[in-house]
Amino acid sequence: MNKQTIRPLLNGRYQIIQSLGAGVFGQTYIAEDTKDVDYPEKPRYVVKQLKINNFQSNAYFDYLRLRFLTETETLKHLGQHDQIPELISCFEENEQFYLVQEYISGKPLSSELKTNQQQGYKWNTSEAMKFLEDALGILEFVHSQGFIHCDVKPENLIRRSYDGKLALIDFGSIQPVDFSTDAELPISQIPVTSLGYIPPEQFLGQTQPNSDIYALGMIALQGLTGLTPLQLKIDPGNHEIPWTYENTQIDEYLAVFISQMIRYNYQERFQSASEALWVFKHITWKHQAVGLLTSNIPISARKTPKDQNKKLDPLLAGMRWGIAINSVVVGLGVYSLVTNSQSYSETEKLSQAITEYQAGNLEQAINLAKSVPSYSNVYPEAQETIAEWQKQWHAETKNYLVAEQALKEGNLSDAVSAVEKLPFTSYWRAKREKLIEKTIEKTQAQLAAETETLLNQAYESAANQDFATALKHLRQIPPETSAGAIIQQKLAEYNQKMQIRSNYLLNKAYQKASVNDFGSAIKFLEKIPASSEIYPQVKVKLQEYKEKQQIRNSLKNKLKAMVKVNKSMIVGQIESNMKFSYSPDSFDGEVNIST
Repeated sequence: MNKQTIRPLLNGRYQIIQSLGAGVFGQTYIAEDTKDVDYPEKPRYVVKQLKINNFQSNAYFDYLRLRFLTETETLKHLGQHDQIPELISCFEENEQFYLVQEYISGKPLSSELKTNQQQGYKWNTSEAMKFLEDALGILEFVHSQGFIHCDVKPENLIRRSYDGKLALIDFGSIQPVDFSTDAELPISQIPVTSLGYIPPEQFLGQTQPNSDIYALGMIALQGLTGLTPLQLKIDPGNHEIPWTYENTQIDEYLAVFISQMIRYNYQERFQSASEALWVFKHITWKHQAVGLLTSNIPISARKTPKDQNKKLDPLLAGMRWGIAINSVVVGLGVYSLVTNSQSYSETEKLSQAITEYQAGNLEQAINLAKSVPSYSNVYPEAQETIAEWQKQWHAETKNYLVAEQALKEGNLSDAVSAVEKLPFTSYWRAKREKLIEKTIEKTQAQLAAETETLLNQAYESAANQDFATALKHLRQIPPETSAGAIIQQKLAEYNQKMQIRSNYLLNKAYQKASVNDFGSAIKFLEKIPASSEIYPQVKVKLQEYKEKQQIRNSLKNKLKAMVKVNKSMIVGQIESNMKFSYSPDSFDGEVNIST
């Protein structure tokens, strides 16, 4: 009868109940919290186990720990948004890193789109606009915090069961906005489900905030056309996607908006989620206004889509040709400022002060906040903000100096602890990243020294024909070090030599066992490492020879006991048969013993 394997509790409280699958960055599970007494039923969470190589060196493991703690702080910060899973906990156990996040009850958008495709259903204008408004709102928050998601796709958008809103999940690929690298993104490392949603610049290591916007545009296009991104045709001349919307339930304003989102050249797209949302809201207003007007016009008098294409609204034309968008934004922005009240300008002043503070200009921020007049409604808030800034700045500066000093002294744990306390404003984020860069540099130097030590230890072990230990040393060296090529070569060489020596030792054990010398046979078998290919056979022989050795020792002990008993019996018999004779009259002090 098969019994279900019961996994041990993670962190002493989380019981895994279901596996959600493995990805590039690790394994994901659904788990129940067995110690949360605030709920009548055990609450469920998503637990992510990050992929860690068990043979990494201590320096590299410390580096991974630093990255893990830094990234968990990012997730904790982003989880404040209602439509991003909250980070419940993070912990390290048995040299593995775990994240515990809020469980979003609902279905992934990929499931919804697949069902629509099977049933031949396509989104209409309202559904597409609802999707874009919801998703762009989440992206605007992520980008405003200085991060790019980098893997926006239907699988990572969950439609919540209780309100139908979208939630953005899986921040395993997140990067800072100013992240840059010359390394290209190998297609072999990209999940199949991400292909088609990743824009061209991301493959070249030039990820932009509007790379996420491209992905959203492709999802909207998929909902409207019923085609996956890989099914859409690409113009070989300009690499654009020449999709048509005449046969879809969508108005031309939204069609041009989506076309702007998915331009091949990222410089021709919307440059931020905020800009895209701003234009989107004006399209929404225009769409609603057109709907009200056309509802009172007889059907026979309404224009067909073909007629509407002849003359476009200036906003639409500007978006289509990629020329007038900035002037339109500025024009509408001026109109908005003219219609605002005086209190708005004071609120705007405080907002500018906050921007200066986040940029690290404390004195200028305080001066701006102080310029808010005392009769203003926002004056009390401005005064409280000034006091809070001064307090925060002192604490943040202290934490930064502690982190910097700890880093100089090589105390990685204290440095990480202090870095964690730094806020995510643009000013402090830049300083955080510099500290991390310095840590990486020191770690790399330490890794180089450890790599040399481990290589020497591997060579020494191999010289003593202890290839298993040599392999263990080599596997502790991270593969991305400069000695990577040598390591791979030596791993193959030592593994082959270990198999040859293991077979030699096994044959020696057979020879000893054939003459009933099981003790020597066992000694040979015990020299064979568990990592050898023949070890399953070795385990069987070890058990067999140990049993035979025990039987042999038992028989030997019994024979010894029998000999001892027989010897005692013979001695007793001899003593009982002894005869003593003497004559008192002639006794001269001697005893004659006759048997």
